[in-house]
Amino acid sequence: MKTLKIDIVSDIACPWCAIGYARLEQAMAELAEEMTFNIEWHAFELNPDNTSDGEPILQALSRKYGRSTAEMQAAQTDMMRIAEDLGLNFTRMQERHTRNTFDAHRLVKWAAEHGRQTEMKQAFFEAYFGHAADISDHEVLIEWAQTTGLDGAKAQSILASDDYADAVRADEATYQQAGVSAVPAFIINQQYMISGAQEPDTLVQAFREIAETSVD
Repeated sequence: MKTLKIDIVSDIACPWCAIGYARLEQAMAELAEEMTFNIEWHAFELNPDNTSDGEPILQALSRKYGRSTAEMQAAQTDMMRIAEDLGLNFTRMQERHTRNTFDAHRLVKWAAEHGRQTEMKQAFFEAYFGHAADISDHEVLIEWAQTTGLDGAKAQSILASDDYADAVRADEATYQQAGVSAVPAFIINQQYMISGAQEPDTLVQAFREIAETSVD
């Protein structure tokens, strides 16, 4: 059975990243008898400014894309429908504010050492899109980190330090230099990049084609 290595470049503040991973899960489940998968998450920041108090999301998106808040609200509503069909909690995504995710990415790096990287990422997706939580706030991050079974006191210690900061910055530099300018991006076997939150069927076909050409 072949193994595909999937490096996922994403941001916790990116709704399509949550949707993209949920679709990836469906594709991996369909291929469970054909291949195995090794997943690793990598950092990307949609809002690298860590000095801002945050801005209401519809207002921020309206300014960013030059569209009305009504148009952005409609787009977000469509996304909420897609998320619900995938079993994701996006119920408060239109109430959230723009947030810097650097510290959250540090905890995702820490979680990887305990085999809980995906669980940490999903916890933060739930916090941000399902609860409109301030995912730049250390108390919020500690609370949600504990839902993965990891130690809250250790999370607090990490956030009070510069631990994993270099690893997050290295991620960002590496994938920026590799040409990743939008997320999610899925790099397969360090050779093939699939951009965007593709449908499960598209991923299944791509993975089968890659597996056929790969050498164990």
